[in-house]
Amino acid sequence: MEEEFTPLDCLLSPGKQKICLVILNQPLEERYFHVLWSKAVIRACADGGANHLFQLTDGRQERFLPDYISGDFDSITPGVKAFYKEKNCRLIETANQDLTDFTKCLDIMVEEIKQRQVQVDTIVTLGGLGGRFDQIMATVETLFHAQKMTELPVVVIQGSSLAFLLREGRQHRLCVDTSLEGSWCSLVPVGGPCNTKTSGLKWNLNNDVLEFGKLVSTSNTYEDHDPKQRRKPVTITTDRPLLWSMEVKME
Repeated sequence: MEEEFTPLDCLLSPGKQKICLVILNQPLEERYFHVLWSKAVIRACADGGANHLFQLTDGRQERFLPDYISGDFDSITPGVKAFYKEKNCRLIETANQDLTDFTKCLDIMVEEIKQRQVQVDTIVTLGGLGGRFDQIMATVETLFHAQKMTELPVVVIQGSSLAFLLREGRQHRLCVDTSLEGSWCSLVPVGGPCNTKTSGLKWNLNNDVLEFGKLVSTSNTYEDHDPKQRRKPVTITTDRPLLWSMEVKME
């Protein structure tokens, strides 16, 4: 089974993907925010993500109201919470401490998509790859939960990095010729050993086992190509969930 996906399509103004947007509790980058907000059919904040939305849209908050804010509400400030409540944004308290606010917000998003019966191609998350290392690892762990919730790809973007989890037992065809791609990419076997085969990379894998303490494909890049030609897709086959990450050009 082959799945074709263009990871950076969501950042293209004329991109084809229909998206939903989740904002996490980390500083927002305006260069990503506006194009994603304008394209999203459902928009949500995970707890303190609402603080960053409020700050970024200072003076224009009424034009940028999320569909809902969820979490245990230990991070959102009282003033921000009161503002969005007054504007009739749904506040959904999720007190389960065994799951992160990101995981719980994502679970609600999947149900929203089903209930509204909207066509969605990708769920895009802003934040989650910066700051505390334990929280970065929690973001990656949520991507494992996400594969049990939905067939939709869940993409995480922050700074110059994009990450998402490749499903096991499929051939993934990643289109990497949008011109937004930077130079580096990686395949990291976070959940356990992954038997992996690739094409389109400078250092391809041929049914090699990726595993911590043995082999990890970080600091990889794309195969050389004629600048006048479109870059070839990257194909990846893996027998276990495998974390793909790539550079987004900082322009």
